[in-house]
Amino acid sequence: MEHLDYELPSRPQPHRREPLLVGVVGSGNCELLLEGGPPADRCRISIKTSAHGFAPIWTAVVADFAARAAAGGLQIEINDVGATPAVVSLRLDQAIEAWEESANV
Repeated sequence: MEHLDYELPSRPQPHRREPLLVGVVGSGNCELLLEGGPPADRCRISIKTSAHGFAPIWTAVVADFAARAAAGGLQIEINDVGATPAVVSLRLDQAIEAWEESANV
């Protein structure tokens, strides 16, 4: 397993809630765990992946996410089993949407 860690600037996430799990660990997929933690203007992303040597692609995907999403104040753990960059990006978007929707209930 390769382990990658990022701390990126991101707009503050205004919603606080209990941790949230999105996705599933399986062939060609990934799961994400979101929880509060870092300062409001930072997003921490920790990745465990079975695909070695793709750090530049992971960097591009998570940097894009942090730039366009309100993920500041969130710690995101990603467990990956070979998901494509498009699937990872989709899961990140789904996770933020689920975080915000469940906080409004």
